[in-house]
Amino acid sequence: MTDEDLMAAVCDGDQSAYQTLVRQHLNAISHYAFRLLGNRKDTEDITQEVFLKLWINAASWDPKKAKLTTWLHRIAHNLCIDYLRKHGNTQTQDEIEPQHQEIDEVINQSGNWEQQEQTEKLNDAINLLPENQRSALMLCHYAGFSNKEAAAIMNVSVKALESSIARARRSLRATLEQAETTRGEAETIG
Repeated sequence: MTDEDLMAAVCDGDQSAYQTLVRQHLNAISHYAFRLLGNRKDTEDITQEVFLKLWINAASWDPKKAKLTTWLHRIAHNLCIDYLRKHGNTQTQDEIEPQHQEIDEVINQSGNWEQQEQTEKLNDAINLLPENQRSALMLCHYAGFSNKEAAAIMNVSVKALESSIARARRSLRATLEQAETTRGEAETIG
């Protein structure tokens, strides 16, 4: 069944269609929310609210305006932004994201500690980015949305999105270069 078929069934109260949509989109939505919020508890709360809104507002989705995944990410984005504004932008990275945990296990088993260290530094640097830059980066580079789709999710122009991505890249590059310089100095001293 297509997203349109499933959403039509959800509008008719079909719980099976709803569960299918949740299974199809849960990982992407929770991963995106985790990247914005930085902790498991809040991510779970926001993700549940996204899918509650899907159930309640299924009839408001217009397939001519946006793909279902774009619509769901837009809901998640708005809920995360509202949450961050209400509770502040503090993040507590309380666990490794499920998708990255498996990667980290493979890295550990292969003994590639340097790669793991670089991945951790990159994740830390991403978490330091302002919300709009982090969102733009997550949507385009990790979730695979086009610039136009990501701009629609964030409710910004494509130009503003591209500017956020460029600033995020510059910031990440500077942060990682600084970390490498600091590491090199520490190795020289030690």
